[in-house]
Amino acid sequence: MEPYQAIRLRFEEPICHITFNRPEAKNTITARLIEECHHALRTYGEKATVVVLEGSPEVFCFGADFASMRQAAATGGSFEPEGPGPLYDLWLQLATGPYITVAHVRGAANAGGVGFVAASDIVVADATARFSLSEMIFGVLPACVLPFLIRRIGYQRANYMTLMTQPIGVEQAAHWGLVDAHEPDSQTLLRKHLLRLRRLSKPAVARYKRYNGELAGFLRQWRGTALAANVDAFSDKQNMEGIFRYVDTGKFPWEP
Repeated sequence: MEPYQAIRLRFEEPICHITFNRPEAKNTITARLIEECHHALRTYGEKATVVVLEGSPEVFCFGADFASMRQAAATGGSFEPEGPGPLYDLWLQLATGPYITVAHVRGAANAGGVGFVAASDIVVADATARFSLSEMIFGVLPACVLPFLIRRIGYQRANYMTLMTQPIGVEQAAHWGLVDAHEPDSQTLLRKHLLRLRRLSKPAVARYKRYNGELAGFLRQWRGTALAANVDAFSDKQNMEGIFRYVDTGKFPWEP
């Protein structure tokens, strides 16, 4: 494919670094970002023992790109030409692929950004990390995020995050199991993790992830339900009008 635009890629055997590279748009998720992540995993997934996901120091990933959705609607196109399936399948690949997935979170992880975090095997973060599900503010649901988040932190905590829509800090996220380790200097923390993880053999990691994927088989079983719920919520004209109004004016749906 063309040179990567939405991500930066660095492969230092046996570690593949994928960095979301849309800082001007808070590293929000577009069809291209999803496609490039899939391509990177197809290219290096069989070689890598570890895949590291990062954003910028200020924002890990802020979820769907509402501005791109607005632009696509204005031109008669579709923000997700293939629907939500490719994004769900990307998270499924991160959760079950033959490598250890490490999310390095600094700043905000919101909505679909939490999906990347929840799909990862290990999450390290710094003191600025915060996590939120803002979808219900706009009448939509974190439908595709929830199977992965429930696997990580349990049903009721995922339910609470969905309904409250407000961010939780890194201490609470660690208490709930969404973050595995955190320090003010997360770069040093990440290096310490990678020094140990890189010693593991690729066959052992692949074998473990296959087994782990069988234990978490519900992620595949819930795929159809999650995609249908996502499509239903984003097909609601009132929800989309609220999202587009927010893009145009910065006002939430309840504001006059």
